[in-house]
Amino acid sequence: MDSDQIFEILSSQRRRMVLYYLRRNDGGATMNGLAEQIAAWENEIEIEELTSQQRKRVYVSLYQIHLPRLAETGMVDYDVNEGTVRLTDQATDMDAFLTPKGTSTYPWRRHYLALLLVGGAVVALGVFAAPFVGSTLLLWLAGGLIAGYVVTAGVEYWHHRKQREEIRAELVPDDL
Repeated sequence: MDSDQIFEILSSQRRRMVLYYLRRNDGGATMNGLAEQIAAWENEIEIEELTSQQRKRVYVSLYQIHLPRLAETGMVDYDVNEGTVRLTDQATDMDAFLTPKGTSTYPWRRHYLALLLVGGAVVALGVFAAPFVGSTLLLWLAGGLIAGYVVTAGVEYWHHRKQREEIRAELVPDDL
């Protein structure tokens, strides 16, 4: 998908709301649930307060315009007969065009490289020093290096998972 298609998709607030809702609901929804929530957001009321006209107006727009357009570009799987909508893997293509709030630019590759170099030097030093101080030191150094990698990998996993869960700022207005 090229940047023009992505920007065209994101030019519609309703389509941004569809993508936002699907991301917040494990990637899938029913047409009715989707239409109700978007109508509630647009009218700034609770779902229970919606009139049938407010629901219908959004439902028809999604059914006729927005969901077919998203399906045509491969962003969603839209099953008209079942009344279901599901995000596809292609929906993540747009992420490169969006700027998340608070994106970290931490250099993970450099972190791993530094950990490898420092750990390698420390273990090499431990190997040369083992005849003088004993092999226990070498085991502690190797254990420390492994622990460092495990902690780093855990922190990186947590960091990336948190980023994926964040909804991109451009998908919805600030007041949602």
